[in-house]
Amino acid sequence: MENVPEQPMASDDRLAPLDSRRVTDADYRLLVESVADYAIFLLDPGGHVVSWNAGAQKTKGYEAAEIIGKHFSVFYPPEAAPGWPDEELQIALRDGRFEDEGWRIRKDGSRFWASVVITPLSDDAGRHRGFAKVTRDLTERRRVTALEDEGRRITNFLALLGHELRNPLAPISNAVALLERENSDSKALRATREIIGRQLRQLNRLVDDLLDVGRITSGKIELEARPVRFIDALHEAVEAVRPLIDRKSHVLDIHSADDPWVIGDRARIIQILSNLIGNAAKFTPDAGRISVRVAATPDSTEVRVIDNGPGIAPQHLHKVFDLFFQGEQDVARSQGGLGLGLSLVQQLVVLHGGEVSAFSKGIHGEGSEFVIRLPAAPAAGKGDDPFAGKRVLVVDDNRDAAETMAMLLDALGYAASMAHDGLAGVEAIKADAPDLVLLDIGLPGISGIEVAQKIRAEMANPPPLIAITGYGQERDREASFEAGFYEHLTKPVDVDKLVALLERLLGNPPIHGCIT
Repeated sequence: MENVPEQPMASDDRLAPLDSRRVTDADYRLLVESVADYAIFLLDPGGHVVSWNAGAQKTKGYEAAEIIGKHFSVFYPPEAAPGWPDEELQIALRDGRFEDEGWRIRKDGSRFWASVVITPLSDDAGRHRGFAKVTRDLTERRRVTALEDEGRRITNFLALLGHELRNPLAPISNAVALLERENSDSKALRATREIIGRQLRQLNRLVDDLLDVGRITSGKIELEARPVRFIDALHEAVEAVRPLIDRKSHVLDIHSADDPWVIGDRARIIQILSNLIGNAAKFTPDAGRISVRVAATPDSTEVRVIDNGPGIAPQHLHKVFDLFFQGEQDVARSQGGLGLGLSLVQQLVVLHGGEVSAFSKGIHGEGSEFVIRLPAAPAAGKGDDPFAGKRVLVVDDNRDAAETMAMLLDALGYAASMAHDGLAGVEAIKADAPDLVLLDIGLPGISGIEVAQKIRAEMANPPPLIAITGYGQERDREASFEAGFYEHLTKPVDVDKLVALLERLLGNPPIHGCIT
């Protein structure tokens, strides 16, 4: 390709605005030379650079005078196959286009990930004149993609790890339960049993966090959207972390001028609050102070968790919700943990349609402040219980089991109804819209798993499902959770556990019967 000297533009061309009716060669030159995000340049038939735009200078680092006339192979790393640049030109000639991504070299020797398109150019007579080459720096995009891929691999690994850890934890838990039933005068045995029990509970919490991270990031977690009395959830969260607060002799101060209701999943709201308060307790030195402040507006409920611990360094503040971030710890890592708690808080709050923020000056003794806001629910009027008259459907083909469970629910103050096979259960759920379903797995017609799958596919807002079944292996529990069940209870059902579960999901019933 001939290197034609640039002709000066007429004064009218320099000053006149662009006009679609008369676009000049100078206008095209202006277009190409002004593009800064793409390296656009021409090669002669032998692959030597004959033009250079602003984007090429920005991307590759060469001034035009430094690179024009040199072969474009100068941009390729040493490990590139010998003769590959010329092979690219031959492919472009043969196919009418060559496109590739790979490492390229800048003038200073640094590498960047490039997207390259080479197009052969011919004149009106069909004679080959050279090539147009367009290069874009995709280094940042490639880095982001790599991070996203790594994130997916990590979350998949966490989910797998959590599931695998469940298997050995189950027999250990059973063994501890057996030890607790044994009467022994040995102080060493009792102390050992208590230690194992405490550490087992801690390990279970870590596994729960691992599984929750995997479920959230893979989109497998579903939240209830029901009215929740915030103060009740807060007190239950405090009780969950009370042992840690007492062990470190913290003072916990809770203040709420309001009695707000929020829309959300009660169990997950408790998890959010217990993680925030537990985080404050963990990182605040012994005999510290933790303050929880609740305030309500017509649109949201705000809770502030404030401690007087070491605070968070300013350079780390924006990372506190990142997965595995743990901040600065002492050499002994006395605070422990996997760095999952605050990440779970952020993800669960966002799933609720809320907001979470962190504030700290990083000054020892002035601590940190975490603020969450959750969407408000209409407040119940005085004497008006929004959970009154909650209806529970029992689906079980064993009529005696169904009837006695319905009697138990009636005694507890809930309105109970029954169905005795899978298809009848589906029809009852759709027709009656119960607030909760106790669902057997082994049903005639279609199984409880299939019932769960059908109502999730066919209902916009299905009620929470609790599996009541004789199948109690870990794989059975996992199958229930995968199908969308909220909880998996094995027969014979622990009544205390069932009552606690019903109250957590539906609130306290309006009437409490006496059960003997």
